[in-house]
Amino acid sequence: MNNELVPQPSWWKRNWKWVVPLGGCLTVIVFAIVLFTSIYFGVTKIMEDSKPYVHAFELINNDEQLIELLGSPIAKDGAVQGNIDWINGNKSAQMSIPISGPKGSGTLFINATGKGETWNYHEIRVEINEQEINLLEKP
Repeated sequence: MNNELVPQPSWWKRNWKWVVPLGGCLTVIVFAIVLFTSIYFGVTKIMEDSKPYVHAFELINNDEQLIELLGSPIAKDGAVQGNIDWINGNKSAQMSIPISGPKGSGTLFINATGKGETWNYHEIRVEINEQEINLLEKP
């Protein structure tokens, strides 16, 4: 017997039972990825715009010993690790930043505290292999 005259249900009516849960799960996954990515890049942007970060990069790009070892320009070469805190007008920053230049790479360490617009730097140093260069001890 031929059922050509019997109407077939639409694609949606045949498949909604698996499309709705799968679509919902994919929506949640995409939302989570967008959320975590925006948080990561937002925090990274805050750290890169901070006064200690900018000051440290000015120091390392003007230091003759570092330019000789790494080349010029010296730039960030990976994700910034650390934190910046503002609590009741007191602020602190601890960061570890991979850096590189045309000749090599190293790690920049920053430790600073401050109040208001003023920052006090306790540590700005670069480690290249096993060599340490303390930029706060230089004139």
